Amino acid sequence: MIIASPERRNAVKAAVENGFHKERMDFITGEIIGIDKPLGWTSFDAVKRVRGAIQRRLHLKKFKVGHAGTLDPLATGVLIVCTGRATKRIDELQNGDKEYVATIRLGATTPSFDLETEVDAVYPWEHITRERVEEIIPTFIGKIMQVPPVFSAVKVDGKRAYNLARKGKEVELKAKSLYIKEMELLGMDMPEITLRIVCSKGTYIRALARDLGEALGSGAHLTGLRRTRVGDVRVEDCLTIADAIETIGTTPLTYPEEWKKEDIINRQTEESGEEQENA
Repeated sequence: MIIASPERRNAVKAAVENGFHKERMDFITGEIIGIDKPLGWTSFDAVKRVRGAIQRRLHLKKFKVGHAGTLDPLATGVLIVCTGRATKRIDELQNGDKEYVATIRLGATTPSFDLETEVDAVYPWEHITRERVEEIIPTFIGKIMQVPPVFSAVKVDGKRAYNLARKGKEVELKAKSLYIKEMELLGMDMPEITLRIVCSKGTYIRALARDLGEALGSGAHLTGLRRTRVGDVRVEDCLTIADAIETIGTTPLTYPEEWKKEDIINRQTEESGEEQENA
Protein backbone atom coordinates (compact mmCIF):
# COMPACT_ATOMS: atom_id res chain seq x y z
CA MET A 1 0.00 0.00 0.00
CA ILE A 2 1.28 3.47 -0.85
CA ILE A 3 1.14 5.85 2.11
CA ALA A 4 0.75 9.53 1.23
CA SER A 5 3.28 11.93 2.73
CA PRO A 6 1.91 14.52 5.19
CA GLU A 7 2.49 17.22 2.56
CA ARG A 8 0.44 15.34 -0.04
CA ARG A 9 -2.33 14.57 2.44
CA ASN A 10 -2.47 18.23 3.41
CA ALA A 11 -2.69 19.25 -0.26
CA VAL A 12 -5.71 16.98 -0.76
CA LYS A 13 -7.31 18.24 2.46
CA ALA A 14 -6.78 21.86 1.40
CA ALA A 15 -8.47 21.16 -1.94
CA VAL A 16 -11.38 19.50 -0.16
CA GLU A 17 -11.78 22.35 2.33
CA ASN A 18 -11.93 24.79 -0.57
CA GLY A 19 -14.64 22.72 -2.20
CA PHE A 20 -12.26 22.23 -5.15
CA HIS A 21 -12.67 25.94 -5.95
CA LYS A 22 -9.29 27.70 -6.19
CA GLU A 23 -8.14 31.21 -6.98
CA ARG A 24 -5.85 29.83 -9.68
CA MET A 25 -5.45 26.41 -11.30
CA ASP A 26 -2.44 24.71 -12.85
CA PHE A 27 -3.71 21.76 -14.87
CA ILE A 28 -0.24 20.86 -16.17
CA THR A 29 1.58 20.58 -12.85
CA GLY A 30 -1.66 18.87 -11.84
CA GLU A 31 -5.00 19.38 -10.15
CA ILE A 32 -7.08 16.94 -8.09
CA ILE A 33 -10.79 17.49 -8.70
CA GLY A 34 -13.56 15.78 -6.77
CA ILE A 35 -16.57 15.02 -8.98
CA ASP A 36 -20.02 13.92 -7.81
CA LYS A 37 -20.62 11.44 -10.63
CA PRO A 38 -24.24 11.39 -11.80
CA LEU A 39 -26.36 8.27 -12.30
CA GLY A 40 -25.95 6.62 -15.69
CA TRP A 41 -22.50 8.04 -16.42
CA THR A 42 -19.43 5.84 -16.70
CA SER A 43 -16.28 7.03 -14.96
CA PHE A 44 -14.78 7.50 -18.44
CA ASP A 45 -17.69 9.78 -19.40
CA ALA A 46 -16.77 12.10 -16.53
CA VAL A 47 -13.05 12.01 -17.36
CA LYS A 48 -13.81 12.72 -21.02
CA ARG A 49 -15.84 15.82 -20.14
CA VAL A 50 -13.13 17.17 -17.83
CA ARG A 51 -10.40 16.44 -20.37
CA GLY A 52 -12.35 18.17 -23.14
CA ALA A 53 -12.86 21.28 -21.01
CA ILE A 54 -9.16 21.48 -20.18
CA GLN A 55 -8.12 20.93 -23.80
CA ARG A 56 -10.35 23.80 -24.87
CA ARG A 57 -9.02 26.04 -22.10
CA LEU A 58 -5.34 25.29 -22.81
CA HIS A 59 -5.79 25.06 -26.62
CA LEU A 60 -4.29 21.57 -26.67
CA LYS A 61 -5.30 18.60 -28.82
CA LYS A 62 -4.16 16.07 -26.22
CA PHE A 63 -4.02 16.22 -22.45
CA LYS A 64 -3.59 13.63 -19.71
CA VAL A 65 -6.53 13.15 -17.33
CA GLY A 66 -7.42 10.06 -15.28
CA HIS A 67 -9.55 8.94 -12.36
CA ALA A 68 -8.67 7.31 -9.04
CA GLY A 69 -11.12 4.40 -8.86
CA THR A 70 -13.92 3.30 -11.19
CA LEU A 71 -17.52 3.91 -10.19
CA ASP A 72 -20.20 1.85 -11.95
CA PRO A 73 -22.73 3.67 -14.18
CA LEU A 74 -25.53 2.69 -11.76
CA ALA A 75 -23.66 4.28 -8.84
CA THR A 76 -23.29 7.95 -7.95
CA GLY A 77 -20.89 9.92 -5.79
CA VAL A 78 -17.20 10.60 -5.32
CA LEU A 79 -14.99 10.24 -8.38
CA ILE A 80 -11.51 11.73 -8.00
CA VAL A 81 -10.19 13.12 -11.28
CA CYS A 82 -6.49 13.97 -11.68
CA THR A 83 -4.95 16.17 -14.37
CA GLY A 84 -1.46 16.47 -15.82
CA ARG A 85 1.34 15.32 -13.54
CA ALA A 86 -1.14 14.67 -10.72
CA THR A 87 -2.14 11.49 -12.60
CA LYS A 88 1.03 10.01 -11.07
CA ARG A 89 -0.81 10.13 -7.73
CA ILE A 90 -3.74 7.99 -8.86
CA ASP A 91 -2.47 4.82 -7.16
CA GLU A 92 -1.90 6.73 -3.93
CA LEU A 93 -5.38 8.29 -3.98
CA GLN A 94 -7.33 5.15 -4.86
CA ASN A 95 -5.69 3.25 -2.00
CA GLY A 96 -7.70 5.33 0.47
CA ASP A 97 -10.68 3.84 2.30
CA LYS A 98 -14.00 4.03 0.42
CA GLU A 99 -17.32 4.77 2.10
CA TYR A 100 -20.62 3.79 0.49
CA VAL A 101 -24.31 3.97 1.24
CA ALA A 102 -25.90 0.89 -0.33
CA THR A 103 -29.55 -0.08 -0.80
CA ILE A 104 -29.99 -3.85 -1.02
CA ARG A 105 -33.17 -5.69 -2.00
CA LEU A 106 -33.65 -9.02 -0.27
CA GLY A 107 -35.56 -11.95 -1.72
CA ALA A 108 -34.33 -11.75 -5.33
CA THR A 109 -31.08 -12.15 -7.26
CA THR A 110 -29.80 -10.98 -10.64
CA PRO A 111 -26.82 -12.30 -12.66
CA SER A 112 -25.00 -8.96 -12.26
CA PHE A 113 -25.95 -8.62 -8.56
CA ASP A 114 -27.50 -5.21 -9.35
CA LEU A 115 -30.12 -3.66 -11.66
CA GLU A 116 -28.06 -4.07 -14.85
CA THR A 117 -29.74 -7.45 -15.43
CA GLU A 118 -33.21 -8.84 -14.75
CA VAL A 119 -34.20 -10.89 -11.70
CA ASP A 120 -33.32 -14.55 -12.26
CA ALA A 121 -34.52 -16.10 -8.96
CA VAL A 122 -36.70 -15.22 -5.98
CA TYR A 123 -36.38 -16.32 -2.35
CA PRO A 124 -38.31 -15.95 0.92
CA TRP A 125 -37.38 -12.87 2.93
CA GLU A 126 -40.20 -12.63 5.48
CA HIS A 127 -38.12 -14.44 8.12
CA ILE A 128 -35.47 -11.70 8.14
CA THR A 129 -35.66 -9.34 11.12
CA ARG A 130 -33.65 -6.29 12.16
CA GLU A 131 -32.12 -8.36 14.94
CA ARG A 132 -30.98 -11.02 12.45
CA VAL A 133 -29.41 -8.42 10.13
CA GLU A 134 -27.57 -6.83 13.06
CA GLU A 135 -26.31 -10.29 14.12
CA ILE A 136 -24.96 -11.03 10.63
CA ILE A 137 -23.26 -7.67 10.00
CA PRO A 138 -20.29 -8.24 12.39
CA THR A 139 -19.39 -11.44 10.49
CA PHE A 140 -18.56 -9.28 7.46
CA ILE A 141 -16.30 -6.83 9.31
CA GLY A 142 -12.54 -7.35 9.07
CA LYS A 143 -10.57 -9.38 6.55
CA ILE A 144 -12.84 -11.39 4.25
CA MET A 145 -12.57 -13.36 1.02
CA GLN A 146 -14.82 -12.19 -1.82
CA VAL A 147 -15.49 -13.61 -5.28
CA PRO A 148 -15.94 -10.68 -7.71
CA PRO A 149 -19.08 -10.52 -9.88
CA VAL A 150 -18.76 -12.06 -13.34
CA PHE A 151 -20.17 -8.76 -14.64
CA SER A 152 -17.00 -6.91 -13.66
CA ALA A 153 -13.80 -5.54 -15.19
CA VAL A 154 -11.69 -8.38 -13.74
CA LYS A 155 -9.54 -9.91 -16.49
CA VAL A 156 -9.78 -13.60 -17.43
CA ASP A 157 -7.09 -14.74 -19.87
CA GLY A 158 -6.62 -11.14 -20.95
CA LYS A 159 -10.34 -10.47 -21.48
CA ARG A 160 -12.76 -8.50 -19.30
CA ALA A 161 -15.09 -10.81 -17.38
CA TYR A 162 -18.17 -8.70 -18.23
CA ASN A 163 -17.55 -9.16 -21.98
CA LEU A 164 -17.49 -12.94 -21.54
CA ALA A 165 -20.54 -12.90 -19.26
CA ARG A 166 -22.56 -10.81 -21.72
CA LYS A 167 -21.81 -13.38 -24.41
CA GLY A 168 -23.26 -16.08 -22.17
CA LYS A 169 -19.92 -17.76 -21.46
CA GLU A 170 -19.20 -19.32 -18.09
CA VAL A 171 -16.70 -17.33 -16.07
CA GLU A 172 -14.87 -18.59 -12.98
CA LEU A 173 -13.27 -15.93 -10.81
CA LYS A 174 -11.02 -16.53 -7.82
CA ALA A 175 -11.83 -15.14 -4.39
CA LYS A 176 -9.62 -12.28 -3.26
CA SER A 177 -8.79 -10.91 0.14
CA LEU A 178 -10.12 -7.50 1.16
CA TYR A 179 -10.97 -5.56 4.29
CA ILE A 180 -14.32 -4.26 5.54
CA LYS A 181 -13.60 -1.59 8.14
CA GLU A 182 -17.16 -0.64 9.09
CA MET A 183 -20.68 -1.78 8.28
CA GLU A 184 -23.75 -0.12 9.76
CA LEU A 185 -27.46 -0.72 9.27
CA LEU A 186 -29.01 2.67 8.45
CA GLY A 187 -32.56 1.57 7.76
CA MET A 188 -35.02 -1.17 6.85
CA ASP A 189 -38.02 -0.89 4.56
CA MET A 190 -38.49 -4.54 3.80
CA PRO A 191 -37.63 -6.14 1.55
CA GLU A 192 -34.96 -3.42 1.25
CA ILE A 193 -32.23 -2.54 3.72
CA THR A 194 -29.77 0.38 3.65
CA LEU A 195 -26.18 0.00 4.83
CA ARG A 196 -23.20 2.30 5.32
CA ILE A 197 -19.99 0.48 4.41
CA VAL A 198 -16.34 1.53 4.78
CA CYS A 199 -14.02 -0.77 2.88
CA SER A 200 -10.68 -1.23 1.17
CA LYS A 201 -9.85 -0.79 -2.49
CA GLY A 202 -11.18 -3.57 -4.72
CA THR A 203 -14.38 -4.27 -2.77
CA TYR A 204 -17.45 -5.00 -4.90
CA ILE A 205 -20.51 -3.83 -2.98
CA ARG A 206 -22.65 -5.86 -5.43
CA ALA A 207 -20.84 -9.02 -4.34
CA LEU A 208 -21.25 -7.99 -0.71
CA ALA A 209 -25.02 -7.76 -1.33
CA ARG A 210 -24.97 -11.28 -2.80
CA ASP A 211 -23.07 -12.69 0.17
CA LEU A 212 -25.23 -10.87 2.71
CA GLY A 213 -28.38 -12.30 1.12
CA GLU A 214 -26.98 -15.82 1.33
CA ALA A 215 -25.94 -15.31 4.96
CA LEU A 216 -29.51 -14.25 5.76
CA GLY A 217 -30.93 -17.39 4.17
CA SER A 218 -32.28 -15.57 1.14
CA GLY A 219 -31.04 -13.88 -2.01
CA ALA A 220 -30.19 -10.23 -2.59
CA HIS A 221 -29.07 -7.67 -5.14
CA LEU A 222 -27.98 -4.05 -5.10
CA THR A 223 -30.63 -1.47 -6.05
CA GLY A 224 -28.80 1.75 -5.18
CA LEU A 225 -25.22 2.80 -4.46
CA ARG A 226 -23.65 6.13 -3.55
CA ARG A 227 -19.95 6.53 -2.83
CA THR A 228 -19.78 9.14 -0.10
CA ARG A 229 -16.04 9.23 0.55
CA VAL A 230 -12.67 8.26 -0.94
CA GLY A 231 -9.84 8.90 1.52
CA ASP A 232 -10.25 12.52 2.65
CA VAL A 233 -12.54 13.46 -0.23
CA ARG A 234 -16.22 13.56 0.79
CA VAL A 235 -19.16 13.82 -1.59
CA GLU A 236 -20.43 17.04 0.01
CA ASP A 237 -17.16 18.73 -1.01
CA CYS A 238 -17.32 17.54 -4.63
CA LEU A 239 -18.41 19.43 -7.74
CA THR A 240 -21.16 18.46 -10.13
CA ILE A 241 -20.03 17.90 -13.70
CA ALA A 242 -21.54 21.27 -14.69
CA ASP A 243 -19.77 23.10 -11.85
CA ALA A 244 -16.47 21.39 -12.68
CA ILE A 245 -16.69 22.43 -16.34
CA GLU A 246 -17.54 26.01 -15.35
CA THR A 247 -14.64 26.10 -12.85
CA ILE A 248 -12.21 24.80 -15.46
CA GLY A 249 -13.41 27.35 -17.98
CA THR A 250 -13.36 30.44 -15.76
CA THR A 251 -10.69 30.08 -13.05
CA PRO A 252 -7.47 32.06 -13.76
CA LEU A 253 -4.56 29.83 -14.73
CA THR A 254 -0.97 29.41 -13.66
CA TYR A 255 1.68 27.49 -15.60
CA PRO A 256 4.81 25.49 -14.72
CA GLU A 257 8.03 27.51 -14.49
CA GLU A 258 9.56 25.69 -17.46
CA TRP A 259 6.87 26.91 -19.82
CA LYS A 260 8.16 29.64 -22.12
CA LYS A 261 6.79 33.07 -21.41
CA GLU A 262 5.76 33.58 -25.04
CA ASP A 263 3.72 30.35 -25.01
CA ILE A 264 1.74 31.58 -22.01
CA ILE A 265 1.19 35.00 -23.60
CA ASN A 266 -0.01 33.36 -26.83
CA ARG A 267 -2.50 31.17 -24.94
CA GLN A 268 -3.78 34.10 -22.89
CA THR A 269 -4.15 36.15 -26.08
CA GLU A 270 -6.09 33.34 -27.78
CA GLU A 271 -8.31 33.01 -24.72
CA SER A 272 -8.95 36.77 -24.61
CA GLY A 273 -9.84 36.72 -28.29
CA GLU A 274 -12.34 33.89 -27.76
CA GLU A 275 -13.98 35.83 -24.91
CA GLN A 276 -14.39 38.89 -27.15
CA GLU A 277 -15.89 36.77 -29.94
CA ASN A 278 -18.36 35.25 -27.48
CA ALA A 279 -19.27 38.59 -25.91
